[in-house]
Amino acid sequence: MAEVSERIRVLVVDDDALVRAGLSMLLAGADDIEIVAEATDGSEVAQAVAEHRPGVVLMDIRMPRMDGLAATELLRAHEDAPEVIVLTTFEADDSVLRALRAGASGFLLKDTPPADIVRAVRAVAAGEPMLSPTVTRRLIGHLTDTKGGERRRHARQQLDRLTAREREVAVAVGLGKSNAEISRELYMSVATVKAYVSRVLEKLELNNRVQIALLAHDAGEA
Repeated sequence: MAEVSERIRVLVVDDDALVRAGLSMLLAGADDIEIVAEATDGSEVAQAVAEHRPGVVLMDIRMPRMDGLAATELLRAHEDAPEVIVLTTFEADDSVLRALRAGASGFLLKDTPPADIVRAVRAVAAGEPMLSPTVTRRLIGHLTDTKGGERRRHARQQLDRLTAREREVAVAVGLGKSNAEISRELYMSVATVKAYVSRVLEKLELNNRVQIALLAHDAGEA
């Protein structure tokens, strides 16, 4: 059992009281997870994060005053921001893709089985992305992007800033490969892979591996 000091601190944000109660109840059953606060709207998130210092925020997309997208963008613009998992009722949702581009670590459908929600919270708290390459491709493919050509040009310009090795790692991340898989394929240690991922994040000013994967997809390389 995890010690109290090692528990994953979670903030639940949803305007539906039943959803908040349900998420809080199911997560409270995990020994290594602690619900530190709830918020009813995106406008309450910044203060709740400052006060309770969660490691993970479960963020509803659609809320009346400030939606989850705007709240995610505000949060992820700060250093040491918590990881964000967005909650939605639609898998192929433009708001979901925009939240991922803003720095969310993944998304959950509201009818996701409880055990999978617990696993997702643990995964993002450990710095692991939640999106498989299949889900990423399906999500992007289902949405009409009027700026597709412009986005592709920008993504390729971004990748051109990387060294050949950094680019190889970025594309492998976009293909959904784990550090261990990249290590085997590129004949480098896992520690070296992690260093390359960190370098790509820093050089391209990205928040997490999900954003690397989206960039690789936008560029047509994953």
